[in-house]
Amino acid sequence: MIRMTSLAIGASLAILAAGAAYPQAQAQANRAEVIHWWTSGGESAAVQELANGYKAAGGTWVDNAIAGGESARAAAINRIVGGNPSTAAQFNTSQQFLDIVKGGMLNNVDDVARKNDWDKILPASILKAIKIDGHFYAVPVNIHMPAWFWYSKSAFEKAGIKAEPQTPDEFFAALDKLKAAGITPVAFGGQPWQEKIVFDALLAHIGGPDLYLKVYRDRDAKAIASPAFKNVLASFKRLKGYTDAGAPNRNWNDATSMVISGKAGVQIMGDWAKGEFQAAKQTAGKEFGCFPGFGPKSPYIISGDVFVFPKTADAAAIKSQQLLATVMTAPATQVAFNNKKGSIPIRTDVDAKSMDVCAQTGLRVMKDTARQLPNSEMLLPPDVGGEVQDIVTKYWNTNQSADDAAKAISAAIKG
Repeated sequence: MIRMTSLAIGASLAILAAGAAYPQAQAQANRAEVIHWWTSGGESAAVQELANGYKAAGGTWVDNAIAGGESARAAAINRIVGGNPSTAAQFNTSQQFLDIVKGGMLNNVDDVARKNDWDKILPASILKAIKIDGHFYAVPVNIHMPAWFWYSKSAFEKAGIKAEPQTPDEFFAALDKLKAAGITPVAFGGQPWQEKIVFDALLAHIGGPDLYLKVYRDRDAKAIASPAFKNVLASFKRLKGYTDAGAPNRNWNDATSMVISGKAGVQIMGDWAKGEFQAAKQTAGKEFGCFPGFGPKSPYIISGDVFVFPKTADAAAIKSQQLLATVMTAPATQVAFNNKKGSIPIRTDVDAKSMDVCAQTGLRVMKDTARQLPNSEMLLPPDVGGEVQDIVTKYWNTNQSADDAAKAISAAIKG
């Protein structure tokens, strides 16, 4: 998690006030340098669709892919502070960019938002993240759901699992069958952010939406001390017994490959994982399956990616930023990009017939606003979210008790 210090913000504002401009090459008409962290096979194919859309609109896309979200965000912020910002930079749909908004370091995209009726077509949680003090400071490009369950059809068949689990008990029973069949039940990447994703998935699907919101939105100490929350912690630790010895520090896409090959049964991961299945020429509903939770009313955690546009007074750069914002949210680009990214479009007015069964499921669920939950990064400041992630990681990797973990989370969330 990256936060700008007041000293850094002050320094960058001084640079901007002194008239720092883009380099000469940056001022070329419709030239856009875009910082992002999409480097896996499926991600690279997806971002190319954004680039293709921009090129078709007369722009020149300059790709700057930096592996790892934290590294990419740090590079983008350092460029802003140094007076040499990119045209656009990727962040998550969260509070990650709130400090640079408050520091006056971003251009807004109000005109594009108004022309596309963002106030009407976007979910409330996304609007809250990108619309600050009445202005739109970020362009959402997708709606991700980080708590999907991906499974190998061949592994399920070998283990004798005939249906997707509809309850937590059925889920753990399926994992037992996979283990008995000699298949690694859970493909897991033991990295802090992945551990936190899985924890949040269990909090939403086992603890339930009310508990999830009491913990992250309300920061309710009684909820965190409750038996229901400790049951979530116990279920999370129980899951570790279904992972393999190679899990620690495994990349998420390598874990996805275990499901693709049938070596593992299930992965709990965001819908960006679907891009890896597609890159491996697998089809949803055929070689692999997906379900967003347990039962027909399971919660749907909303996450996603946005692009922000660093402050500049250069007319050519502003033109490039506006064109990027327009192209990224255009219906055709939305479908092409999200088809390969694994996510679903931010727009409700796109033709989604070409999208696969997983995306169709996501679009259908999104129509039920009662099932929508904001991701924890929308509800917690980055520093608090980072503390909670550290606690979850410690709990997963040590013999710490559920009681002690709950107490640590309660203290962190109090701030």
